[in-house]
Amino acid sequence: MVRGTLSQEWLQEADVTDTRPGGPTVLRMILGRQLQALREKAGMSYEQAAEAIYSSEWTVRRMERAEGGLKPLTVKSLLMAYGVTDVREIDAFLALSRDASKPSWWHSYDDVLPSWFRIAVGLEESASLIRAYEPQVVPGLLQTPDYIRAISTASFPGATEEETQRRVALRLARQEFLTRPGAPDYWVVLEETVLRRPVGGPKVMRAQLAHLIEAAGRPNVTIQVIPFAAGWHPALYGMFNIFRFPGNELPDVVYSENLTSAYYLNKPEDTTRYTEALDHMCAQATPPDQTITILRDIMKET
Repeated sequence: MVRGTLSQEWLQEADVTDTRPGGPTVLRMILGRQLQALREKAGMSYEQAAEAIYSSEWTVRRMERAEGGLKPLTVKSLLMAYGVTDVREIDAFLALSRDASKPSWWHSYDDVLPSWFRIAVGLEESASLIRAYEPQVVPGLLQTPDYIRAISTASFPGATEEETQRRVALRLARQEFLTRPGAPDYWVVLEETVLRRPVGGPKVMRAQLAHLIEAAGRPNVTIQVIPFAAGWHPALYGMFNIFRFPGNELPDVVYSENLTSAYYLNKPEDTTRYTEALDHMCAQATPPDQTITILRDIMKET
């Protein structure tokens, strides 16, 4: 349920920013949802809210959709227009907006990071659980450097060596959060095709399979394999991730991508469909305790 104001748990903290549930991407999403709830509670349309702060309807919509930075002065003006007068509550919103506007660590990789993928990077760092389905390649969070290089070279044949190295470095940097204290649970379902596709050649694939064996032994990583014999299932159309966050400030978010863009879904009727499809695939896949045996067997054949 969307709350009309910042939660009491946040307001009771001496420093709101010390308890924030994620990085700038998620903070913008939380703030956007809170501002939307306040606008609706005040009975104001986008046009009325924009008029109240001498701005455009587009600006108000972008803020609620977490698109771009959030200027504290604009946030404060909206709060006043929505009838928020409590000084502590206003200060909490402003502290949140300042943190939400800070550049993320991946800002330095803007040259090789597609704009449509930046939200996904922020979501994966802030999630408490990431569930994924991958029908084509090993997920980026579990790829080895040589596998990343092979994928990057094939995907960007005209790239310079420096650009390829930057893409490898970015993906390796993304992987670091999976091994830090308090890391999220990562549960991925792979098609058997992923493990048998010779990306980079036999040597690269053997190393990649060995890396997956190591990853499958981590307490926060679960890997399942859907064998060829499983046949058709509801999600054969493409990869997707489901992000779940701590607390109840944000709903689940589904992420999927194609060659040149991505989409993000957070309506319950949409995310429920994806969750049910993934549950069905988990039932079709081999149990997690058999994954290492499967990986070792395929490794022997590679």
